[in-house]
Amino acid sequence: MRYILALDQGTTSSRALLFDQAGRISGLAQRETRQHYPQPGWVEQDPEEIWQSQLQVAREALARAGVSAGEGAAIGITNQRETTLVWERATGQPIHPAIVWQDRRTAAQCDALRQQGLEPLFSARSGLLLDPYFSGSKIAWILDHVPGARARAQRGELAFGTVDTWLIWNLTGGAVHLTDISNASRTLLYNLAGGDWDDDLLGHLRVPRALMPAIVSSCGVLAQAAAAFFGAPIPIAGVAGDQQAALFGQRCVKPGMVKNTYGTGCFMLLHTGAQAVSSRNRLLTTVACNRGDVREYALEGSVFIAGAAVQWLRDGLGLIRSAEEVEALAAAVADNGGVYLVPAFTGLGAPHWDAHARGIIAGLTRGSTAAHIARATLESIAYQNADILRAMQADSGIELRELRVDGGATRNRLLMQFQADILGVPVVRPRVAESTALGAAALAGAGVGLWQSDADLDGQWAAEHVFEPAMRADQREALLAGWARALERAKG
Repeated sequence: MRYILALDQGTTSSRALLFDQAGRISGLAQRETRQHYPQPGWVEQDPEEIWQSQLQVAREALARAGVSAGEGAAIGITNQRETTLVWERATGQPIHPAIVWQDRRTAAQCDALRQQGLEPLFSARSGLLLDPYFSGSKIAWILDHVPGARARAQRGELAFGTVDTWLIWNLTGGAVHLTDISNASRTLLYNLAGGDWDDDLLGHLRVPRALMPAIVSSCGVLAQAAAAFFGAPIPIAGVAGDQQAALFGQRCVKPGMVKNTYGTGCFMLLHTGAQAVSSRNRLLTTVACNRGDVREYALEGSVFIAGAAVQWLRDGLGLIRSAEEVEALAAAVADNGGVYLVPAFTGLGAPHWDAHARGIIAGLTRGSTAAHIARATLESIAYQNADILRAMQADSGIELRELRVDGGATRNRLLMQFQADILGVPVVRPRVAESTALGAAALAGAGVGLWQSDADLDGQWAAEHVFEPAMRADQREALLAGWARALERAKG
């Protein structure tokens, strides 16, 4: 038996899962990672904590499964995207905390570039919008605010990476500086048509090319994890950003298939095949993955705050003691009682892209209770996804047949049923909920020939539960109209 070690470095935790050749989980370990909020709208993490926690859980997963490094066929890596790190090439020491994808400190910088009329250029070249979400403006901020950083970057003394690049750098002892094409496509600096860093976009953000990693395929032997870490070298053979990995893990590999991941945020991807579809509705055009000579694309819509809104109910308001309690509290009332929560705590993502929007609760009366607020919080997640899906259907002309879902919040049956109701299509929860890690493992296994074809991988996916829509159309439209009114009040 050969095993694939999937490293899943997310926004709030580092996880490692060991998969066997049948796609079954043989070992799992997880450690939470801390986020720091030095100013309103700023979100940072400790790069060393990211690396050490990921190394520790990888070792724990192998140990719990009783598997040696010699039995590991490959490592697959999937990661929180857009989170930005810059470090010294000579020492591997970061020059600044990691700036997390949720961070909004570069909103004014993006506004200035937009006012210069540069958004059409960035959108045409990169498929993205000028928004603080992406890595490009974060890199520029670090170079501007760390003394001497820009000059050092120009001399080639510094390295930039998203989390995949940082993990690979450390796993190879600083020998390899690369990123896969899916992560590269999220930086605002990658040219979709050319398949490389774009010198004009680098220039407008004043990011030296010497800082950038090499861009490689998502699948194939890309590097070797040093023997010092696991007792023997293991090839790193699959890398993808977390949402692209989930798309692959959900087996949404044909045009028109859609998956949605429910985590800290929500991320919906529509596979568009070999065609990079330009969005007319402020969605993102992104690389899904690159396998061999085949480059696959997707349309993506991002919700910044989903599960994080439930965390806010727990940590900010104290309405619940654990995230799991929200379903029972929300189910204590038959409907939202006219209450709508817009969780624009860090602005609004697709299709609105309003960095200055802020969260509101609308429709409160003396009859409103904690249960109504809890229900409105869950419903807000579904409403935001409905906004994205409508934009996707308008861009692609594809009518959705089903939505495949994954992520921690899919265990919330009330949320999943409401999502099916508000979309009017079945919501399908898979048997293996770890779609992101499974996608990274599948890419790595394919990269070393453990699985030979899509058919081998398709057989590993199966539905665990299907939530069928049961809401009347007039009720759905009334709820969506109420959401639209609340949304307008939240915008900046």
